[in-house]
Amino acid sequence: MSMTDPIADYLTRIRNACMARHSKVDIPASNLLKKVTQILQDEGYIRSFTTVEDSKQGTIRIYLKYDKDKKPIIEGISRASRPGLRQYVGVKKLPRVLNGLGIAVMTTPKGVMTEKKAKQASVGGEVLCYIW
Repeated sequence: MSMTDPIADYLTRIRNACMARHSKVDIPASNLLKKVTQILQDEGYIRSFTTVEDSKQGTIRIYLKYDKDKKPIIEGISRASRPGLRQYVGVKKLPRVLNGLGIAVMTTPKGVMTEKKAKQASVGGEVLCYIW
């Protein structure tokens, strides 16, 4: 089965694993998804991740993070831009997620980054997803 939107699949797998209180989730790897996962780790939304190599494209194994009451750190995760409707923003219209409590992950000419880093770098781009 071919996948038309691997980013939506990535977000759905993380969302479902958090709701089911799994400790880890495996996702088919790509360079873009590795960069998004690195951002999630840098921002403190996941514990860690590893890449498992196989004969195909490989797998990203993400270890999820929970608080002391076993509530997931990722409360919400949603896709912004999708294949049927791309959402591009300029540097003056960068999104804010929950008044700065969440992050927006973007692809820019300078790479994949959060909206805060895009504002510092003074670049716009395509908004991939919102995480809070």
